[in-house]
Amino acid sequence: MSKIKIFNDPVYGFVIIPRDIIFQLIEHPYFQRLRNIKQLGLTSLVYPGALHTRFHHALGALHLMHLAIDNLRQKGVVVSDEEYIGASIAILLHDIGHGPFSHALEQVMVEGISHEEISLLYMNRLNDEFGGQLSLAIEIFKGTYHKKFLHQLVSSQLDTDRLDYLRRDSFYTGVSEGTIGSDRIILMMDVRDNQLVIEDKGIYSVEKFLMSRSFMYWQVYLHKTVLSAELLIVKILERARELALAGETVFASPAFGFFLTQKINKNRFLTDSKVLDTFALLDDVDILASVKNWATHSDVILSALCKKMINRDLFRVELHKTPPSPETISQLKNKAAAKYHLSDSETSYFVFSDRVENKTYTSEEVNIKNSA
Repeated sequence: MSKIKIFNDPVYGFVIIPRDIIFQLIEHPYFQRLRNIKQLGLTSLVYPGALHTRFHHALGALHLMHLAIDNLRQKGVVVSDEEYIGASIAILLHDIGHGPFSHALEQVMVEGISHEEISLLYMNRLNDEFGGQLSLAIEIFKGTYHKKFLHQLVSSQLDTDRLDYLRRDSFYTGVSEGTIGSDRIILMMDVRDNQLVIEDKGIYSVEKFLMSRSFMYWQVYLHKTVLSAELLIVKILERARELALAGETVFASPAFGFFLTQKINKNRFLTDSKVLDTFALLDDVDILASVKNWATHSDVILSALCKKMINRDLFRVELHKTPPSPETISQLKNKAAAKYHLSDSETSYFVFSDRVENKTYTSEEVNIKNSA
């Protein structure tokens, strides 16, 4: 590079971009799109400071990856410069396949394909564009590279992805219970039998990490009002798509309209290059602009849902250990039908039940499958 590239991160301070290929990927339109996708979706309706983006998070995770590999090298773990760059690219691009509002709309806009699989498709596309320079990164991302600990730094129960988003989300929401000692955990990392391990003296830092993650789930990610906002935007998209597929005129940007007016599944992503190109044009702005427009739509349901979102008149959410009774659901649907003059089937946009689970740790191995 002609000169060292640095950025000033509010969480970590000055962070260095060590190689030209990494800076070129950051500058690429696929990655720049992440500037307009919020890390926590609609959580800012509860925690006003939660306006950070997937762009922020990816750069932060990249920084932690560099710290982790530098630490392992100091302990005698052999990581070549090529592997260093490969792992850096893998973590940098791990979220590049996220769509607008991240997880909230993952299964509404597209069907049968996860953001990890879409990320892998973009990485393959970029690998072609950059003359094969991402090949090792893709192997590490998928978990097929022989040094398994490099994949575990990207995706595992204690990876640089989680270490960044917990600390970053805690910082921007102001929820201090989520604060973790990421630096301490990274310093305690080592490798044994090709597996990422934690030194004995780091056990309390890991316990704090697990507790903090649990607190963040209940206080932020699964907060009742956050769930309400996410469910509302899902219902808005479901109604708009129902109208669009029925042939009604629904305002949307060209890219957003492409996904509203047809059903896109995993096979379309794999076989039609236009789908991936169009998805790369989507971000939160497309959704928000449409919601503002739909607030005056002639369809009573779509209009009412959008007005609720704009005015923060969110659904009421009640959490129970057991599913609500059919009688309770029926009574609430009758109230919604009377208020909005709805048919029985239409009341499902206003009254419904779902299931949430705080699964902060699993002993199962985490791998990213190859979608190609």
